[in-house]
Amino acid sequence: MTDVSSPHPDRPRYRTVADELRRRMLAGTIPAGSLLPSETALMNEFGVSRGTVREAIGLLRAEGLAVTEQGRGTYARPVMPVRRLGSDRYRRELDQIRGATQPETSFTADQAVRWSEYTLDKEFAEVPASAARAELFGVENGTMLLERRFVFRAHGVPQQMSVSCLLLADVAGTPVADPENEPWPGGNTAQLHSLGIVITGIRERVRARMPVREETDTLRIPSGTPVVTITRQTYAGERVVEVATDIVIPSDRVELDYWIDLG
Repeated sequence: MTDVSSPHPDRPRYRTVADELRRRMLAGTIPAGSLLPSETALMNEFGVSRGTVREAIGLLRAEGLAVTEQGRGTYARPVMPVRRLGSDRYRRELDQIRGATQPETSFTADQAVRWSEYTLDKEFAEVPASAARAELFGVENGTMLLERRFVFRAHGVPQQMSVSCLLLADVAGTPVADPENEPWPGGNTAQLHSLGIVITGIRERVRARMPVREETDTLRIPSGTPVVTITRQTYAGERVVEVATDIVIPSDRVELDYWIDLG
């Protein structure tokens, strides 16, 4: 039996159990993706009640270290591949305009996946611009937009969500407004180029927050895991031609990597 006595007598026993299980997961004794021992096995090993075991597992779930699935049990969360988001990532989309032989977007480049391994869930709607979106575009409230909701998948696994908006006046009646044409090699850069709109710059603002229920369900995010969100403005000269609000990526799957030239 594992000794769960603590040098701090007031420390709850479930925390001591969680500490030991966490140590094993981080050390690889319980490998990523493998099942944790059953509740009964943990009760016997640590000499604690079922309620104590459940509190310990709940703490590990809240930390994002364990996942419980109905019919499978609780397992150590698999390590997801980390994407590096750098300031030059959109240049891969420019390559599509310049005649690249293999279809690609910034997402496939980030994920290092082939085009055949990339899928996109999409939902298009024509909507009036809210005050927040109108401010990002620099247009009047209520200006009509094409709203595109995307879920990006690599090897079938959802990795990212976003809501991307284009000015309806720019794209109405064009192939860009047809969801059947998604995914489009070269992404926004190539789409707008096909309409004679040349992207000259991109501004992104990044922050972290806790996910909402739709995001945890769609991206399969364990409780306790924050997300990185990006707000993007795409420029053609001085004009904003695309706005993406809440590009959402689980924080343990992304690393921001920027080069800042000081001279």
